[in-house]
Amino acid sequence: MTASELAAELEVSERTIYRDLEALNTAGVPVMAERGPGGGCTLPEEYRTDLTGLTEREVRGLFLSVVPGPLADLGLGRAIEAAMLKIAASLPATHRQDVKRIRDRVHVDTAEWFRPEEPVPHLKAIEEAVWEERCLLIAYRRADGVRVKRYVNPYGLVAKAGVWYMVGAFRGKLFTYRVSRIRSAEHTHEHFQRPADFDLATYWKSWCETFERSVPRYEVTVRVKPHFIQMLPILYGEGVHALIERAGPPDVEGCVTITLTFESYDAALSHSLSLGTGAMVIGPEEMRRALLDMASRVVDQYTRET
Repeated sequence: MTASELAAELEVSERTIYRDLEALNTAGVPVMAERGPGGGCTLPEEYRTDLTGLTEREVRGLFLSVVPGPLADLGLGRAIEAAMLKIAASLPATHRQDVKRIRDRVHVDTAEWFRPEEPVPHLKAIEEAVWEERCLLIAYRRADGVRVKRYVNPYGLVAKAGVWYMVGAFRGKLFTYRVSRIRSAEHTHEHFQRPADFDLATYWKSWCETFERSVPRYEVTVRVKPHFIQMLPILYGEGVHALIERAGPPDVEGCVTITLTFESYDAALSHSLSLGTGAMVIGPEEMRRALLDMASRVVDQYTRET
């Protein structure tokens, strides 16, 4: 089309058309303008793009949204890398430089500190069953150690904090299975119909909220000695700083009294023992008695062995 035809179509001036053509060229769109009889503004017939108009922040969000750890677990590491390279190659030159800056400055690592990776040898079989909507026969070890076999309709997979979970239906009810506890996963010839109204993200959010409310809590109040306060973030994470701040100023001996929350009595006992002489458990009284009993047995064991 000629510049005058484009100006009439878009209801702007010809000067605006030429300015826009220059902007498109700068952005990497190969629009050309030929003057003279038979000339006009052209775009190569083979040119295709779906990425024009992306802002720098959108490009940043796109490339930061790809989390390498879980994708590698699914065997998609190389495929994702190749796809992102293709996307980067189709971006305008200015944005291609943005991609390099993003990768040089931000890296997402989902693995937790000092925690071995959970083996998930059946993750690939589960993923295939999810995509194919194929029923699975799984052997599962529950948290209490009991082993069960179930025919499950796998609706989806979720990766949370480096741990994989499978969401599936069993006898009409939805359950969440920790993939590392699945001892075997066999494809069956039976297919299932995934409910049209099932939304994995919505289910997962609701399940997490219910799970957190259902987990029993056990609180322990401890008086932490001055030299040991700096060790608390190492043991319980950076969030413990908020507990220390809420506790107020240290007492005359420099000690800080805080309340720690654990998921069970046994977990509280184990963590309280790990505090050693760096902190004194103030309450509850049953925890103080349990610590004294455990400490006596530890001393007795090491005394006998030596």
